[in-house]
Amino acid sequence: MTPTAIAATGAQENRGTIFVEDGEVVSVATFPGEQYIFRLRAPKCATYALPGSFVHARCDIELPMRRPLSIMRANGEEGWIEVLFKIVGEGLRLFAAKRPGDTLSLIGPIGHPFEPHAERPIAVLIGGGVGIPPMVFLAEHFKDDDRDWHPLVLMGSEIPFPFELQKSATQYEWLDNETNSAMPLLEDWNIPNRLASLSEFDGCHRGFVTDLADEYLENLLPEQNNQTEIFACGPTPMLKATAALARKHEIPCQVSLEEYMACGVGGCAGCAVLVQTPDGPAMKRVCVDGPVFDAATVFADF
Repeated sequence: MTPTAIAATGAQENRGTIFVEDGEVVSVATFPGEQYIFRLRAPKCATYALPGSFVHARCDIELPMRRPLSIMRANGEEGWIEVLFKIVGEGLRLFAAKRPGDTLSLIGPIGHPFEPHAERPIAVLIGGGVGIPPMVFLAEHFKDDDRDWHPLVLMGSEIPFPFELQKSATQYEWLDNETNSAMPLLEDWNIPNRLASLSEFDGCHRGFVTDLADEYLENLLPEQNNQTEIFACGPTPMLKATAALARKHEIPCQVSLEEYMACGVGGCAGCAVLVQTPDGPAMKRVCVDGPVFDAATVFADF
């Protein structure tokens, strides 16, 4: 099917264009906890996707309601995207049954992305559970960018991580040597990363991922603190804790929210959340006004 451009009514002027196209399943990887990574051939989505973008996928022809899926990686030259998801409900169970060669309708890329600032090159990326994919996408963005970024990726999960744990060869002064498990892909990219869990996985920090981030931030010098920015995606309690962490250390923070979505393009306003704006509290749609927001505007005392 030829990709068809559609306008998101009322969306931000700088959002760019989103497309409807048939995504072909290229490969399927399965992991414990009913987790899957799908690579989909979707050239338009791949070309225009940015860290924080998502696709609205039709899981099966018998199921009209779509599901939002964060993009974990995108390669515009080769025309593919990757999505990581965990089965929650019948829709994603039908999605997980797809096999290489199958096609499904996608709308995307959708959403206001993360916006790193060059004056704050020390980037702390915090991902929890299904909030891990945007952090991987953002990390790859930093890797491929010509500017001098210094990312640290911290990920937490209470079910097995959707990758084989690898012992990192790099140790850090701020971290005990026993906390040494890492994501192989990020290790291959030479991007520092560590894992946290209450499930006592080997080599993972025993605790919340935000506790691990706090330990890192506590050890920054004042001049480093002034060059740091936090980016996060995950469950709402984790995002609230991350926003509190940012306030504590007086560091700007961007969060990607997770909300139920019906249309995914701003028409139904079913995903609206309360956000503090210069003109006072306002309802903003997570799908097109977000999903990325300034943490201080979302988790503020109104």
